[in-house]
Amino acid sequence: MTMLGLSDLQFALAVIGLLILISVAILNIKYARARRKARELGDISPDDHFVREPSFSSGFADTDDRAEPTFGGVAIPDDVALEDASIDPRIDCVITLRFDEGISGREILDEINAWKNESNTLTARWMCEGLNADAEASQDWESLRPEATYLELQLAIQLASRRGPIGVLELSDFCSRAQALAETLGSQIDMPSVNTMLEGAKELDAMAAESDIQLSINVLFDEAYPWANFDALMRQRGFKLARNGRTYEFFSNGAMIFNSAELDPNQPVKQVTLLLEVPLVPHEERAFERMLGEGVEIAQAAHGRLVDDNGINLTEAAVISIRQHLDVLYANLEKNGVPAGSSTASRLFS
Repeated sequence: MTMLGLSDLQFALAVIGLLILISVAILNIKYARARRKARELGDISPDDHFVREPSFSSGFADTDDRAEPTFGGVAIPDDVALEDASIDPRIDCVITLRFDEGISGREILDEINAWKNESNTLTARWMCEGLNADAEASQDWESLRPEATYLELQLAIQLASRRGPIGVLELSDFCSRAQALAETLGSQIDMPSVNTMLEGAKELDAMAAESDIQLSINVLFDEAYPWANFDALMRQRGFKLARNGRTYEFFSNGAMIFNSAELDPNQPVKQVTLLLEVPLVPHEERAFERMLGEGVEIAQAAHGRLVDDNGINLTEAAVISIRQHLDVLYANLEKNGVPAGSSTASRLFS
């Protein structure tokens, strides 16, 4: 290092970069060999399956056993899209393949279906969309269809979720597969560097960790409330009992906006906790205000009270503080291009 004039940090970064390049090269060789062997055996076919006081708690940052997203082969039937959701560069690593002339969707699908699952750990969700060559197509980017012709292809894998940011091995694997596909289809490839994508994943994960808030409100009953009476009260208030028979859900515009913690239907109810996953519910639903209102109504009907973690009556000052925090949270989500309740937020906070 002294002879080369490198610091310890520079040397470490150089080693890491070299290891990434070596891993990508090894994976490319492995996939190429596997494909050749599969073709020799005739195995590749298009059909292969490849409040408590109203309080905030974080879902991203507090998980100790976060599993990193991984990449895996997925079957793509001719008439089924690879993913229902659309590629979103705000949360996805996007690699673009460009063709000199239009290429059929069937040819692309055949090649993607030929990707083989070489490890049970490769299971990350990924997406693929094509730029339709038909100028009269209703939309340019779409899920691949065998009968269509495409000028460009986008491959994407989500950079972060509640399990954490994507790992270097999974990302390198995804990139190597995309490179192999580009070589097979004879296309140009536009791909950010692995380090750039990893940094983006860390930044996205950090932002999400600050915004992944679950809000809770406790209703403590003066006397244990019989289950039958409690069930009748909750249904009267518009709650629906979930399939597990232990949780009540409150819906608005066809979607659940908050729910209760699990209860034991064989025991009288001493306390019910209402829970709100803030990033998953649109701001305009006013979910906190509605959840607070339901808590008050339940408390009044069943002789209970809203309390904090220590069983102390909830104060107006605490409620005002929560409202202020929520305003900041919703604004930050909007600023980062992940509005609460959007499909992007649903993917990121899943």
